[in-house]
Amino acid sequence: MDQNQIMLALTKGDRVLTQELALLARAGIEPLDDPQSSRKLIFDTSLAGVQFMLLRSSDVATFVQHGISDVGMAGRDVLLEHGEDGYYQPLDLDFGHCRIMEAGLIEEPSLPRRLRIATKFVNIAQRYYARLGQQVDIIKLYGAMELAPITGMAHRIVDIVETGNTLKANGLTPMNLIHDVSMRLIVNKTAMKVKHRLVAEFIERMRTAVQDANR
Repeated sequence: MDQNQIMLALTKGDRVLTQELALLARAGIEPLDDPQSSRKLIFDTSLAGVQFMLLRSSDVATFVQHGISDVGMAGRDVLLEHGEDGYYQPLDLDFGHCRIMEAGLIEEPSLPRRLRIATKFVNIAQRYYARLGQQVDIIKLYGAMELAPITGMAHRIVDIVETGNTLKANGLTPMNLIHDVSMRLIVNKTAMKVKHRLVAEFIERMRTAVQDANR
């Protein structure tokens, strides 16, 4: 671990990466190569001592947790599913807003006592239904979640909802809010101790950028 270097983990994906880069630019941090056209995975930046790597959203927390990256940007949905140990969450970055919701058919038939739930958020769903005291069977899907209630594979789904338009178009409706979601800055616990000054300065730089974006 380079004591004079901060490694930042960013989430891939055109829309989220554009938002991440815009926030970093407000903080005076810009990549020296274009990450949206380059095949590189690690990038130098205009701020001495700061590099970033590009990762799948599901891997950002893992890289930060294991100290490969000192800090990272990840959606709270990913953090909740991954587990929130091994890193701090000092800052809500205030973009990427959506909700994790339970949804079902608009014209829902009578349901059995034990429900089948389709979701990619297995851990989040299990915790949610455990809190309700509801017995469920979880069916893990990675996409086309709306098909599960339509085809009878599942009674309800747990999924990310932004506008609700996709649900409505497929005869479903959001029912219960499970978690509000936004992008978060996360920090490796060891890095916070060993690189305290560098990390603290980076957090404050990002906090100022978030505040400026909201003015």
